[in-house]
Amino acid sequence: MYSRILQINNELDGSIFLFGARQTGKSTILRQQFPNQIYFDLLDSTIRNRLQRQPSLLYDTLKDKESGTLVIIDEIPEVPELLNEVHRLISECGLIFILCGSSARKLKRKGHNTLGGRALPVYLYPMVSAEIPDFDIDRAVTFGTLPSHYLSKNPSRMLAAYIDVYLKEEIKEEALVRNLGAFQRFLEVAALSDGEIISNQNVAQDCGVSATTVNAYFDILEDTLIGYRIPAYTKMLKRRLVQSPRFYYFDVGIANHLLHRKDLRRGTPEYGHAFEHLVVQEVIAYMHYRHCDEKLSYWRTYTGMEVDIVIGEARVAIEVKSAEEVMNKHLKGLKSFEGDYPDCRLILVSLDPFNRRIGNISCMYVTDFFRMLWAEGV
Repeated sequence: MYSRILQINNELDGSIFLFGARQTGKSTILRQQFPNQIYFDLLDSTIRNRLQRQPSLLYDTLKDKESGTLVIIDEIPEVPELLNEVHRLISECGLIFILCGSSARKLKRKGHNTLGGRALPVYLYPMVSAEIPDFDIDRAVTFGTLPSHYLSKNPSRMLAAYIDVYLKEEIKEEALVRNLGAFQRFLEVAALSDGEIISNQNVAQDCGVSATTVNAYFDILEDTLIGYRIPAYTKMLKRRLVQSPRFYYFDVGIANHLLHRKDLRRGTPEYGHAFEHLVVQEVIAYMHYRHCDEKLSYWRTYTGMEVDIVIGEARVAIEVKSAEEVMNKHLKGLKSFEGDYPDCRLILVSLDPFNRRIGNISCMYVTDFFRMLWAEGV
């Protein structure tokens, strides 16, 4: 069992919502880090059914507990009516709660009590390299880093089951869409857009729906933590810059499966796309776990110069290349960015094992970059 970077005790300045996509390991991390706490598992049908019939049973069970007592409710969206009782127990009895679920969408959609700021959101992501002692970059690029998939002997079958059971059923239920066929097609088209600049109009044409509907579908993927739109960095006025966001599924294995990318081989465009996705995925998790308040964006000019990751106000720029030998052509985007932002820290992440500086650009082998990220930050 691998130890996770997220230490929930450090987040407990009062109650929290613990959110994360399915199978990121929320229940496991709660059992590991809080083995002796009061625990309500709402996936247990007996517990769920009783509390659905009588939500006030939660209040009656806990009202005499000492102030500061920690209570965990796993899968709170299964019985959202309990949030009224949680609210009472926080306000009247001083109890502290960890409320676990895949997303807040179901709670917000039906107008349930979200505790009015009395519980802060904390997010769990797929595993990162620092959590895997024997980290295999090629395995992670191909199958992603959801614990059950990365550790599986048959990750392809696990990915297929995940997509069929979760993306194609539960997300469609969340979506409340009338045209389920269009939404299923959208999931596949969104995979084609993975790591690419989004054109709602083009996606809409492929799905047979309006651009407004496509934007709502992307909102659903973000609200359910299945995907992210990364905005363009547009601070420079003297250049014409692309302003549309890029989209990434939350785990590269999901995108690979939807795109039928299997047996990825180094040197192929498919591997390159997945490699870039994995690095972006790792940086997103790092910024959230380390409470980095800076914005994450990308940069691209209309002439085709681009940088994959920009952190903050051009404080750090990271370009990702799956090349095993870094050449001058791989540095063009960062050099162009440096011309506009000469004080920016410039990093090229690749599969070239020879770490070195070329001008002001630090060229780093991918796993060395990951180690630096978690040990020192950027």
